[in-house]
Amino acid sequence: MAIAEFTIIPIGTATTSLSSYVADLHKELARHTDIRFEMTAMGTILEGPLDRLFEVIRSVHEVPFMNGAARVSTSIKIDDRRDKSASIEQKMQSVASKL
Repeated sequence: MAIAEFTIIPIGTATTSLSSYVADLHKELARHTDIRFEMTAMGTILEGPLDRLFEVIRSVHEVPFMNGAARVSTSIKIDDRRDKSASIEQKMQSVASKL
């Protein structure tokens, strides 16, 4: 199971506010019930099979274009650990246990 964090930034919009774009991204993510996601103030974290995460990120990347953005910048970070099972919770618990 892979964990990916991505940030999508619509460029060429009529406003500096992005909250309506973020809301539309959330709606698209919610359609993909086979993956787990957490939105944060600065990006979104996904958990699932790597190929599936790429598919979901691609579908979400298209949303700002469908809503009038002239350009979209998407940054992606991937943690694909294959030596043992990993999850969002496991990563957080690992750090918390060391505090």
